[in-house]
Amino acid sequence: MGDAANGQKLFVKMCATCHTIVSGGKHKIGPNLFGVIGRTAGTTTGFNYSDAMKKKGATWNESTLDEYLEQPKKSVPGTKMVFAGLKKANDRSDIIAYLKTLK
Repeated sequence: MGDAANGQKLFVKMCATCHTIVSGGKHKIGPNLFGVIGRTAGTTTGFNYSDAMKKKGATWNESTLDEYLEQPKKSVPGTKMVFAGLKKANDRSDIIAYLKTLK
């Protein structure tokens, strides 16, 4: 279980430049992440995903997000996300806990 309050701080610091989190919000460089938990990778309407992300076919959950956030380019070779990844498991857990609150 992560700390959603710390995850929100980390999200603002590391993710908000490229992602929005508002229900019905616009996409930025990356897709809007409101409601990402339970969503199939590469399927948000109105965002131009890489072919690799469209083919991923995974459902975003704690496990798949943890793997992706640790090493995006290893998890989805060919992803357009330029973020290098989060090495600290606690940071990933906290961000995922925060994303789980966005329903």
